[in-house]
Amino acid sequence: MKISVLGCGRWGTFIAWYCNKIGHEVLLWGRENSKNYSELSGTRKNQYLELDDGISLTTSLQHSLDSSEYIFISVNSQELRGLAELISKHCVKNKKFILCMKGIECKSGKRLSQVVAEEIGTSSGVAVWVGPGHVQDFVAGVPNCMIIGSEDIGLTKDIVQNLSSDLIRFYYGQDLIGNEIGAAAKNVIGIAAGILDGLDYSSLKGALMARGAREISRLIRAMGGNELTAYGLSHLGDYEATLFSQYSHNRKFGELFARGKKFDKLAEGVSTVKALILLSKKHDVELPICEAVNKTLHEGCGAREALINLFLRPVKFEF
Repeated sequence: MKISVLGCGRWGTFIAWYCNKIGHEVLLWGRENSKNYSELSGTRKNQYLELDDGISLTTSLQHSLDSSEYIFISVNSQELRGLAELISKHCVKNKKFILCMKGIECKSGKRLSQVVAEEIGTSSGVAVWVGPGHVQDFVAGVPNCMIIGSEDIGLTKDIVQNLSSDLIRFYYGQDLIGNEIGAAAKNVIGIAAGILDGLDYSSLKGALMARGAREISRLIRAMGGNELTAYGLSHLGDYEATLFSQYSHNRKFGELFARGKKFDKLAEGVSTVKALILLSKKHDVELPICEAVNKTLHEGCGAREALINLFLRPVKFEF
């Protein structure tokens, strides 16, 4: 199986490393002015892993698209539309696109599969790869379970069959809406968890997990998905890796934010929370945790006031 991976950040580089490890021919693409690409092309390694000789590097998007049937995309979710516009200028009929990011377009509230379908068209298959797992753990040989989802079960089964290994066990995603919304929203819950850590209220993270999953399940249902998906691998199943792990960018961002410090790496939840507020209004669904995070990050509300008061508000029925 020939694979091209678009994006050479932490996760994109891991995908190239992983796919090559399980026997596939891999081409890894990065932008010419990318710091990550410069590092990889010069040393063939980053701070997480070293690339084997079986992985080729390129800055040619056309070469990447022409070389493979399976195109994995791992870029900042807010940059996806721009990349998809570039891809649409090439012949990609019958190509299979696997989106390996967890986000929602913040200006439109659209899921990433919708963004790609709008720009590239429907003649190609689109799937998502989501669920728990950190590069640091995988490279160390620690296994995990993840999800492949699409609206085409044949495509889902094809990708799972070609990617499964002892390191990653893939499950079939049966609800694309729920998988995408759940995966993106868990980053926002991760920021909330980090803020609680920064305020020394980590004991509230259990309540955050329970109420967070319930909150997102309501949104998934309102959007036409299966609310039970929120309790699966794409959302609740990813909480340990996002709300507690030292490797989680979103949790770390929230912790440092609460302490008045800056975090210099990508935390997708910062943009995603804006999209979730947009969706809550569109679908008339209350998202109190997301609203509290949004007020803290983007409206200047104090973190302690927004989040602690949220959990200590007047008594309500749990369900």
